[in-house]
Amino acid sequence: MSSTRLEALPHRHVLTLPTAPSAVRLSRQTAERALTEWGISLRHPAVDPALLILGELVTNSVRHAALLSPEVTVIYAAGADCLAFAVHDRHPYQPPLHTPVNDTGSGGLATVMELTLGLGGTAVVRGDADGQGKSIWITLPL
Repeated sequence: MSSTRLEALPHRHVLTLPTAPSAVRLSRQTAERALTEWGISLRHPAVDPALLILGELVTNSVRHAALLSPEVTVIYAAGADCLAFAVHDRHPYQPPLHTPVNDTGSGGLATVMELTLGLGGTAVVRGDADGQGKSIWITLPL
């Protein structure tokens, strides 16, 4: 999904939190509230995997980016047939999303990719213009 289409999604919410372990729980709770407000059932088959993916991505920011990124930002977006979210931090490292589970301890990202692709979704890493941060965008069909 192109960033232009993501910008066109009618529902959007942005949450910025300290890059601390509590960010994982708060980002998931915020996702549940936003989805409910947007009329997306928490029983939809894409929701539980989406929350797991979100938790993995925020956990990665907390574990690996906190030293350089005091905050993590989660962008939530949705439309009639699509759920999208991004996790952004200000650490310059852009992890490869298609790395086998056993390489370099990237089991969490391998799980993210397996769930995302299994649901027919997409994942992309976008670097910040200044090269000092990145966002990982996930889109899932509803």
